[in-house]
Order: sequence, then C-alpha cells, then structure tokens
Amino acid sequence: MANIKYSIAIRDALAEEMRRDPMVFVMGEDVARFGGVFGCTLDLPEEFGTKRVRSTPISEAAFLGAGLGASISGARAVVEMQYVDFILCAMDQLVNQTAKMHYMSNGKVKVPYTIRVQHGCGRGNGAQHAQNLESIFANVPGLKVVCPSNPYDAKGLLKTAVRDDNPVVFCEHKMLYATRGEVPEGEELLIPFGVADIKRTGKDVTVVATSFMVLKAIEAGKLLEKEGIDAEIIDPRTIVPLDIETILSSVKKTGRLVIVHETNEFCGFGAEIAFEVQNAVFKYLDAPIERVCTAQVPMPYSRKLEQANVPTPERIAAAAKKTLYIK
Repeated sequence: MANIKYSIAIRDALAEEMRRDPMVFVMGEDVARFGGVFGCTLDLPEEFGTKRVRSTPISEAAFLGAGLGASISGARAVVEMQYVDFILCAMDQLVNQTAKMHYMSNGKVKVPYTIRVQHGCGRGNGAQHAQNLESIFANVPGLKVVCPSNPYDAKGLLKTAVRDDNPVVFCEHKMLYATRGEVPEGEELLIPFGVADIKRTGKDVTVVATSFMVLKAIEAGKLLEKEGIDAEIIDPRTIVPLDIETILSSVKKTGRLVIVHETNEFCGFGAEIAFEVQNAVFKYLDAPIERVCTAQVPMPYSRKLEQANVPTPERIAAAAKKTLYIK
C-alpha cells in the first residue's frame, strides 16, 4: 500500500486508464500546461502527449460539448471543469445533450463520458467558486453522480467512471486534494457504483455524510465516543446510484439518523435520503431525522462567515445528541 495524496490518486487513475485504453483522453482548462488548477494531470502530457491531454480555451460550453461529441463517436473523454461553478455555463450541453443522448437514441448511442468537477468550501473562494451542486446533478435523469471522500475511493471510483458507458459527474472536493490515504500498488482497483462504505460501526445513531463531510463526521464520531455515544458513519460514495439499503439496515439497528452534506439544506439530496428512510423503516425510527448542511445563502467570501455556514464536527455531534434527546 502506498500513502498518497488524493490528487495523486486521481492522476494515477487517469494514467492507468489511458495506458489501458488508447481511446481515453483528458481535456480541460490548463490540464496540459499546468496540470489543471489543482495539479491532477501533472506529468500526463509527457507520457501521453498533448493530443490526449488537451488544454482548452475558456469556454465551458464548447469543450464540454466537444467531449460529448468525442464520447459518442468512440472515444472515452474525461473533461476537467476547473471549478464546478463554471459548469453552469454549459448546462444545456450537460442536461439537454449529455444526459439525454442515450435515451433519445432509444439506447443506440452510448455516452462513456466522465466530467470531473472541483467543488466545495474551505478556501475563502466566495460565492462563485465554492458551490456544491451535486444535488442539481442528481436531479437530472441520465447522470451518475460520484463523491469520493478519500484517495482510495477517488482512484477506484474514477477508474470505474472512465469505463462506464454512461455519463458520470465526478465531484472532487477542493479540501481533499492534499489529504493522504493508503492506495494499493501494482493491482487493479475498481470500486463499483452504488455500494456504500461503513467508515465506523455503531449502535446508537446513524450518520450519513458525503465527500469532505465524511471527514467531519468521523471527527464528530470521536467527540461522541467521549460521551459514551456510539455513532455508525456511512459514506454513500455515489449519490446516483444510491445504496439506500445499507442506510436502511443501519437505521433499523440504531433507530436514529443524521444526514450531513455541504450543499444547501433546502432541496438538498439529504431530503431524498430522509424520505426514503421514513418511507421504508418509519417504525424503526426513535427520533426525527436531523440534517446538518449549509444555509440557503450564497457562500460568503469571509473565511469566518464561511466557517460559520459549513457543517463542523461539533454541529454534527450536537445533531446526533438531539436524536438521543441529549442537550
């Protein structure tokens, strides 16, 4: 096992898939010259050349559409969107074209297309560079949505995404790129979509968290443990498809549920999880379901205001205690 950064796990996954399949190529702003804004494509041009690692003009609609065209023509495109916020300039290409092409062709056209987006708060980037839009992506039929929380999952899920014959929006949190974790060396690592990972087993309360919030939930679990509260922490890894069965099994055991995500609480995908749980295992719930999310406001530029808006281990622990009727 190698202890590597999240960003290196992304790069290694891309390199391995490009070696395996000559039809895989990478495209995006500055991916060839600077390795992208977070350095995830560093060294790839030296090995694969600038025909397979292509820097693009600053036109998200143009290169996201070009990636779609390449994907339906036999290639497997991996497009890097410099910040997730910029994909809003290409929503017609994403929602009306990429997501619907397979359906509108009666299944004749495959769309093996991976769109990597950098999302999340924590760097004081302000309202236009720190959004979490995974709830929007999850609402679009035809898109798969992936949110890895660690280097191991980032590599295994990205390799699966590249090999998938459907469009995948691959969400990478900015604050995870420098985090480290163990990743197997010299062996194939593929993680199937729709399989959650139980990060910590427990019996008192279930905490479901995604992306960078998984790390916050694990810290919250440690805080709760000091008070004798045993939290089970689940990382869905993919929002679409969602492994609801693992969540249901946990809630049947604990009787309580806290959902944590960095996207807005109002109309966030956590509401869908809450509905699925109460609809399927209502009789097992011993307390109302709690959510810990960001408020329905643009993300502040001020670091202090940003920190006040984003879920913290303390807020997660407080929500867990609320389900246990502990102040």
